[in-house]
Amino acid sequence: MRRRTAARVAVSTLLGVNLMLPGRPEPVVAAGFVEAYPVTAAAMRAAGPPYADWTADGRRFLTFDPRGDGRVVEVVGDLTGADRIAVLVPGVGSTLADFDRGLGGVTGRAPAVQARQLYGRLRSTDPSARVAVLAWLGYEPPDGVLAAAGDASARRGAVALTGLLREVAARRPTATITVVGHSYGALVVALAAAHAPAQVTDVVSLGGVGAGVQRADECRDGLRFWAAEASSDWIRRVPAVRLAGLGHGRRPGDPAFGARSLPVDGVAGHDGYLAPGSATLDAVAGVVLGVVPVEDAR
Repeated sequence: MRRRTAARVAVSTLLGVNLMLPGRPEPVVAAGFVEAYPVTAAAMRAAGPPYADWTADGRRFLTFDPRGDGRVVEVVGDLTGADRIAVLVPGVGSTLADFDRGLGGVTGRAPAVQARQLYGRLRSTDPSARVAVLAWLGYEPPDGVLAAAGDASARRGAVALTGLLREVAARRPTATITVVGHSYGALVVALAAAHAPAQVTDVVSLGGVGAGVQRADECRDGLRFWAAEASSDWIRRVPAVRLAGLGHGRRPGDPAFGARSLPVDGVAGHDGYLAPGSATLDAVAGVVLGVVPVEDAR
């Protein structure tokens, strides 16, 4: 048992992702719109620390399910009034246990922290903008190298994400939605965007492993595809192959994919794209707000 746990942690460290033990079993709270807030809050209070503390601090959640590796979807900002909405999707090994604290206690890797960093940048860029950011851990990411070589988890996640995107679009039909995926999460958002409503206008890949297509122009008409891939990111060493259902083909950060390139100044490694001070964080905020000129971003 100790060897198995150590092996999983080692793989997680290699991938720069979040991997922890499953949470305690509790009742599932289904995804929904803001009507779910009091239901999820009650479930989190019943689950005890640390989840009860999250809701006690006034944080709001569309989904909470601590069974297994867990599911959670947090909303930062006012979703009911937002005109610009960003949905962040994490990658391999992400679990509820690390949603708030990050792998190894490195908070910058935590989806909840990244969502707040993006929300803060959006507000500082345009204080008058009505924005919301969703940290979406609504699927079970693969928990190791072999599992991550396939796309089964991404396809299941894409189905769940598409459902949420349709719900949000139906409730906020005049809003613009940007989906942002990190690492394996980039594959999830790209697959979901292919079947998402027209309100989903932009896909952002941060150190993405794949997109389900080999070129950006194969994506849905009217969908803009952006990619950031730092020179220090180990993802650049992943072979751009797909054979017998393994591998994800060309990475979105590969110039041959044809995505609109985002700057990566100040990004260190695989996990630093949304860190404070990185050029990518500023650029992603610009994409969400619709203020990044296409000619300047290629």
